[in-house]
Amino acid sequence: MGDTASKWTIDYSTAASKAKRALPQSIQDQMDLLAKEIEISGPIRKNWAGFGPLHKTKGIPERSYHCHIKKGRPTYVACWCVVNKKVKFVEVYYVGTHEKAPY
Repeated sequence: MGDTASKWTIDYSTAASKAKRALPQSIQDQMDLLAKEIEISGPIRKNWAGFGPLHKTKGIPERSYHCHIKKGRPTYVACWCVVNKKVKFVEVYYVGTHEKAPY
């Protein structure tokens, strides 16, 4: 279980990193938990509310996923994509309210 080679690397785009810092602390904590789960168990996070794949469009990269990190009003979401499956690299490209999500 302690094999670090099997872990995924998580990075935030510049915009997502900046947006995350502007969120309430409780939402930042939820995002940290999601990122830790992706790091340990991979990008498919069916245990999170609203989880699903996103279809590639102009603003959405291939192999993208999203989930709700807080339901209710406002609903907060995270969007991430698998940049490189072979080296297990994931980039979070959006964190914020559902209304402003890129999908």
